[in-house]
Amino acid sequence: STNDSNNHSDDNGHGKSFNGSEGNQEFCKCLGKICMVDIICFLCKEENLGSPASALLSPVSDVLNQSSGFVKHVDPSTSLLEAIDLILQGAQNLVVPIQSTSSPSSRRKQQKVAGGPTFHNGREYCWLTQEDVIQFILSRIGLFTPIPNLSVETLGIIRTDILTVDYHAPASLALDAIARALAEQTSVGVVDEDGTLVGEISPFTLSGCDETVAAAIMTLSAGDLMAYIDWGGPPEDMVRVMRARLVENKLQGLLEMLSDDYSSSYSSVSSSSDDESTPSNS
Repeated sequence: STNDSNNHSDDNGHGKSFNGSEGNQEFCKCLGKICMVDIICFLCKEENLGSPASALLSPVSDVLNQSSGFVKHVDPSTSLLEAIDLILQGAQNLVVPIQSTSSPSSRRKQQKVAGGPTFHNGREYCWLTQEDVIQFILSRIGLFTPIPNLSVETLGIIRTDILTVDYHAPASLALDAIARALAEQTSVGVVDEDGTLVGEISPFTLSGCDETVAAAIMTLSAGDLMAYIDWGGPPEDMVRVMRARLVENKLQGLLEMLSDDYSSSYSSVSSSSDDESTPSNS
């Protein structure tokens, strides 16, 4: 994403991108955000399955979610209530310019990192998440009495329109639900044949995986995928199953990506083991 150095907004509350005359400053706009789940879903698109290596060379604009409502620009003076309203409207992150007075020493420190992504034209910006707002409210929960004493059912915050996928269903059938869960900041429930919740596929957990999880999504069941991401990597027998199914489905690109990653991981572990077993010369 890019940082927005102006405090103006259009009628939709989005920061404008323009060259301002005042102070001869150049203004820019944060276009959105990309996480690992976006990349995984992109690799699992039908047109990218044949050559995931080429898909990884695509510009980030191809991966960027077209909804501009996920990121909003706000002034430092924006009230907490206004921020909550933006979140309820679908904003996941708020970009806020930081206005602070600094000493000469702190200004020198800022100059060293002024080329970083949080700086633009000498100004610094912060990235507020929904969790930041919730943590701030929870730290002052006593001010909201008697709300802390009410049940979640009384507060009416229990959702019944949850996203689910059958435990034995192909994980690829959950791709749309995973993308929606990412947009709604929720998870996809994994249920058994009786509709009982047995686990979840969380975009938060998927974000900690690498691109080879695309191979798991295209070959495993939802239940196996849930185990795959919870383990943080596949056991050897699961890798064999994934390879066989990739060959069967003629997904050569994903097969090569999986083989390269697994081989490098195995070599790294073997090398580490050899180093530990080799006696050192005294």
